[in-house]
Amino acid sequence: MKLAPRLAVLLAVAVVTACAPQTSDNSSSDQDENTGTLRVWLFQEVGNTPKEKVVDSVVDAFQKAHKGAKVAVEYIPVDTRAQRVKAAFNDPKSAPDVIEYGNTDTAGYVKDGGLLDVTKEFGDWSEAKDTDPTAKQSVTVDGKIYGAPFYVGVRALYYRTDVFKQLGLAVPRTMAELASTARQIRSARPDLYGLVVGGAYTYGAMPFIWANGGELAAGKGGSYASAIDSAAAQKGIKAYTSLFGDDNCPAAKCAGMGGNDTITAFAAGKAGMAIGGDFSHTAVEAGKVKGEYAVVPLPGVASGSIAPAFAGGNNIGVLKSTSHRTLAIDLMEQLASKKTQSELFDAMGFLPTFADVRQQAAAKEPYVKPFAQTLAAGTKFVPASPAWAQIDSSLVLPTMFQEVISGKKDVAAASKDAAKKMNDAFGSAG
Repeated sequence: MKLAPRLAVLLAVAVVTACAPQTSDNSSSDQDENTGTLRVWLFQEVGNTPKEKVVDSVVDAFQKAHKGAKVAVEYIPVDTRAQRVKAAFNDPKSAPDVIEYGNTDTAGYVKDGGLLDVTKEFGDWSEAKDTDPTAKQSVTVDGKIYGAPFYVGVRALYYRTDVFKQLGLAVPRTMAELASTARQIRSARPDLYGLVVGGAYTYGAMPFIWANGGELAAGKGGSYASAIDSAAAQKGIKAYTSLFGDDNCPAAKCAGMGGNDTITAFAAGKAGMAIGGDFSHTAVEAGKVKGEYAVVPLPGVASGSIAPAFAGGNNIGVLKSTSHRTLAIDLMEQLASKKTQSELFDAMGFLPTFADVRQQAAAKEPYVKPFAQTLAAGTKFVPASPAWAQIDSSLVLPTMFQEVISGKKDVAAASKDAAKKMNDAFGSAG
C-alpha cells in the first residue's frame, strides 16, 4: 500500500484502502498483440514532475525496443483510485494494461480477478532474485505472483539529538528503555511529548505487537483467523497503549492522532521522539528540527534487537484483460527494474525493493541506513486476504487501541472484540 505523505497514503496511517468489488467481465484476454498502444496508470504524487521524467525515459527506451508499440501513461489521483480500478475491472475494453497499486491491495485485486498471474515470468526475470522477501510477499497470493514490487517504505525511530544531549540521555536499545526515555523527556520538558504516538496510527503500533511475539492473523488465503487477541499480541497492545498518558503523550491530544499527525508534531519541534518512515524524511527536513535530529531502527524487546516494521509500498501489475500480455509484462519489468528504482530513489526518495540497489542508495544518502537496517532485520506484512481492505478501512485496530486508551475496555476485551470483527471480515471475504 502506498505510504504517506510522499507515498500518498494512506500509510499514515491508518492506511485506508478500498478494493474493487467482485466483477463479472474480467476474464483473461486470449490476445497477445505485439503492436499498438499500451495504457499505463501510475499514481499522481505530490510534486510529480521528477517521477514523470524517470517514467518518460523508461517509455522512450521501451518504444525504441518494440517497434510498432506505443505507451500512453496516465497519472491518476490516489484518492480516487478505488473507483477507477473498479471501473477498469468491470470494463476491460477501457482498462489499462499496466497499473501501479498499493501493496495491501494485492489480495483484493486478485480475488476480483483483475490482476494477471505472472509467476513464470517473474521467476524467469534475472533481477527478481534480489527482490526483498517481504516485498515479494506483497505481490504473492496463495503461492502465485501478481506483479513486481515498485518501492517499499518502513518506519524507524526519529529522535531529537539536541534534547537527548541537553538531558544526557542515551538512545534507547529496548522497548522498555524507549518508554522510560519518553517519560524522562516529558518530565524534564513538559512542553514536549516524550514519544509522540497516535491512537489511529495503525502502522506505528504494529511493531509493538510483532516485537512481543504477536501476530495480526494466522493462516493463508481464505483461511485466515485473527490472532490479535492472543497473549503475545495483548502484551504488545498494552506496551503501545501504555504510552498514552500525561507522563508521555496525553490521551486527550494523542488518541486521535494518525501517522501524519505524529510526524507533523515532531517536525514542528513538539516531541522528543517519533516513529516515522523513510518517506517522512522530507517533511522532517523541512521542519523546525532540521539539523537537530537523527534516526535509528525502532528497538525491539531484547537489547540491540530491531522491532519488525510493516513493509508498505507500491507494486506494478498487469491486468488480466490486457491484449498485449508479453509487451505489458516486459513494460512492468522495465518500470520495476533496478535501473528505474535507482533513478526513482534519486528523483523521489522511493526506497528500492532490491537489496543491492538499496545498499547503494544508503551509501549515497546516509539517512537511508536505519531504514535499510530495519528491512534487513526482517519486516512484516498484513494478511494476504481481500478482507484486509475492509478491516483497515473500518478502523478495527484504531478502534481497539482507542477503547483501551480511553479506559472504555481493558486490553483483553478490546482485542477480543477486534478479533471478532476481523474474523467476520475474513469469513465474508470467502
